[in-house]
Amino acid sequence: MSILIKFRRERIKSHIESQHRSDKFVNSHFIDSIMSKIKFFFAILICGYVCLALNVKHPLHVSTTELNYNQQEKAIEVSCRIFTDDFESILAKNYKQKIDLASPLIKGKMDEVIEKYIISHLQIKANGKQINMRYLGFEIDHEATNIYLEAEKVNTFKSVEVSNTILYDLFDDQMSIVHIVKGKTRKSTKILYPDKKFTTNF
Repeated sequence: MSILIKFRRERIKSHIESQHRSDKFVNSHFIDSIMSKIKFFFAILICGYVCLALNVKHPLHVSTTELNYNQQEKAIEVSCRIFTDDFESILAKNYKQKIDLASPLIKGKMDEVIEKYIISHLQIKANGKQINMRYLGFEIDHEATNIYLEAEKVNTFKSVEVSNTILYDLFDDQMSIVHIVKGKTRKSTKILYPDKKFTTNF
């Protein structure tokens, strides 16, 4: 992976972490409106850690996708978080090859299949127009896999549509949590199978 791609991936991670830290400065009305979503998200995390501690496969089928609009770079920075065991299962099923996301020996091959899968299961429109995403890479984070993408040359927009079918070809109870951040405005929802789209305006 080129130095430029690594830099862009780290920039997305840094931007997302910075955005998360800035949440504490939002007004109380905003906090009230998303509190239920936050509680729900943490319930998922706690349940996942408990299941891991008990050596039980996690019972919840959920992924998280976050879009951050970087005004300075005129880019939409995208990160997806998926349970690694589920992700490996669907990649092996779809591409009929050995899948081991933790192995550095086949990381190049894993990049190829991850890019194919994510690009075909996640589409984004800005102002009604499809945008092209560039795959930047992935990393393992505890029980989950984080995937990073970026859409460049995106001027300011008033509407965004996310079509997300990640793991829909594996589970019929899959849930997708979607966050879209533009400036100080953050909009969140959950998409339940078989629904796949979330549209919002800014």
